[in-house]
Amino acid sequence: MTNVSEQSVRRTAAGVIPANTTMAEFAVAAGQRHSADFSTYPALHAWSVDAPEQFWAQVWDYFDVVASRRFDTVLDGAAMPGARWFSGARLNYADQVLREAERRTGPAIVVLGEDLGRIEVSWPELRDRVAAFAATLRASGVVPGDRVVGYLPNAEEAIVAFLGSAAVGATWAACAPDYGVTAAADRLEQLAPKVLVGVTATRFGGSCRDRRPVLAELAQRLAPDLVITVPRDGLDVDHTAAPTIARWISWDQSLRRGDPPVDLVTEQVAPDHPLWVLFSSGTTGVPKGIVHGHAGVVVTHLAVLGLHQDLGREDIFFWYTTTNWMLWNIVVGALLLGATTVTYEGSPIHPDADLLWRIVEQEKVTQFGTSPGLLRAAMSAGLTPGCDHDLRALEKILVTGAPVSEALSTWVHESVSRSMPLYSTSGGTDVVSSFVGGCPGMPIRPGENSGPLLGVAAAAWDEAGKPVRDMVGELVVTVPMPSMPVKFWNDPDGSRYREAYFSTYPNVWRHGDWVTHTASGSFIVHGRSDSTLNRNGIRIGSADLYHVAESIEGIAEALVLGVEMSDGSYRMPMFLVLEGESPDRQELVAHLEYRLRTECSPRHVPDEFHFVEAIPHTKTGKKLEVPLKRILQGAAASEVLSMGVVDRPELIDFYVRLAAEWATAGRGPTATGTPR
Repeated sequence: MTNVSEQSVRRTAAGVIPANTTMAEFAVAAGQRHSADFSTYPALHAWSVDAPEQFWAQVWDYFDVVASRRFDTVLDGAAMPGARWFSGARLNYADQVLREAERRTGPAIVVLGEDLGRIEVSWPELRDRVAAFAATLRASGVVPGDRVVGYLPNAEEAIVAFLGSAAVGATWAACAPDYGVTAAADRLEQLAPKVLVGVTATRFGGSCRDRRPVLAELAQRLAPDLVITVPRDGLDVDHTAAPTIARWISWDQSLRRGDPPVDLVTEQVAPDHPLWVLFSSGTTGVPKGIVHGHAGVVVTHLAVLGLHQDLGREDIFFWYTTTNWMLWNIVVGALLLGATTVTYEGSPIHPDADLLWRIVEQEKVTQFGTSPGLLRAAMSAGLTPGCDHDLRALEKILVTGAPVSEALSTWVHESVSRSMPLYSTSGGTDVVSSFVGGCPGMPIRPGENSGPLLGVAAAAWDEAGKPVRDMVGELVVTVPMPSMPVKFWNDPDGSRYREAYFSTYPNVWRHGDWVTHTASGSFIVHGRSDSTLNRNGIRIGSADLYHVAESIEGIAEALVLGVEMSDGSYRMPMFLVLEGESPDRQELVAHLEYRLRTECSPRHVPDEFHFVEAIPHTKTGKKLEVPLKRILQGAAASEVLSMGVVDRPELIDFYVRLAAEWATAGRGPTATGTPR
């Protein structure tokens, strides 16, 4: 079958940047400024990493970054870690978002949710609310460098609170209200926040979840000066009887509803002044706080969203996410380009898996972001969004969170659109951006990322630190990026930061993903290198096995682990979740083994198969490969996993019991290919 991806390969083989795109206009401006031809993506990318000072200065100027003082130098020191960006500049993230709010028409934010109906926040309204919230913070004694934290869903309040915090120079951090007290406190308590903004309830999957007890306990543990409550489902807190010494006020009070609007006043801060703290997954201990600065985030998101995604003022941007995931920061980042951003609070598959596609149609979304898991849910439900919905406004689909299988790419082509590009991207909370993804002018092939993003010197390296092509290697970045962390929280000497990224290859960022950098320039992401399957020295990514297993009818999801045992043996179990009518399990396993042997590697056919009710994930949807591997190696679940980050904690018991069975039975798998 000739699909859209193959057509794209032929049509854009030369890598010419499509005309009438922001990137094409940017390339012309850059070429005129530097007397060069940047009409192809490979040429533009090569310049962006060979001359990073020129490239990032061009991004700053092209998008006219709002700053009260321009930078003196773009990049001080090219060595990592320690590179400093835009020294001498004074700016504020909120200024870039709200620069023309009074003159803008149409909504800045469209707020949707299970219990919210539909709410529009215009650009002038957004500016007034941010100004009022900032004034409340200042009146409460918040000064630059203080921390404001949110226990909030993906809705208007989180965006307003973040922008108001940024405006006063405070540092923002948040987590979603699906986290319990322990998981939320593990993150937010580190910051010793001065203000806590928390929702009283959430609605998910049709059920209301009262979060007031969690909010009260969080207030006790965090001990902020001020608690601001955001009511939901008619539930609120009696502020006069609030159980802490903090002052409690309502969200409406924080916006000074009924008072005349106040002027927006923004603190002009240094380029590396902490903007927000994002957190690592917390699957292997207390989550690390990853700090990003104002300037680095602004220019990076302008480049990624404005150049790669061609996002602009006429766009409606919708990416389903929660405040736990870095994609929430991208949802806010759309405002930097003047686009309308759509938020959704609630389950993405309630009342059915067609929900997100109805939103895309209803809001005339032009750019829709999602995850492989949600695409798979739509595919498994037999949906045909391209037939069932008017998607004429939709221009592109963006997906991240895991590699996109060929089966999912084929489903999008057949059931959504034969001409719409599906951009797969891969990055990390660490840089609140992407390393590789969709590159205008470059081919789009199923299961691949088209190439490294502008300004990202990405490569695959072997163990000796040598670049490799068409073979699996470590994903590295060899040139500094503006959105690399300013620091880790509570890491005064930088040792934890250096250990996390620079201990393997000195002065080179090692991200921790296995990738293949193909001869054509694309990247194939195989999964985390600390969960790679390594049997007898032959490595393969778990994602490669998932692509095969999850393409088989009757298998909803798979999890595979490579477990080095204390006696020197190596066990490789696969866990399968079935869907639809119960298939013959023996026959299913036999077919799966054959497919894995012929399409992946005969060395990496699992030793044993276990049929399970569901696979446990983090609440951002990532499979818990490393913690489960360590449990099967004999570690206590409490030592390697915070249950508060798990979507279904009760599923962990199965792996604890299996580890005990292994320990009792001794060495060796149960029986190769035998379902359990």
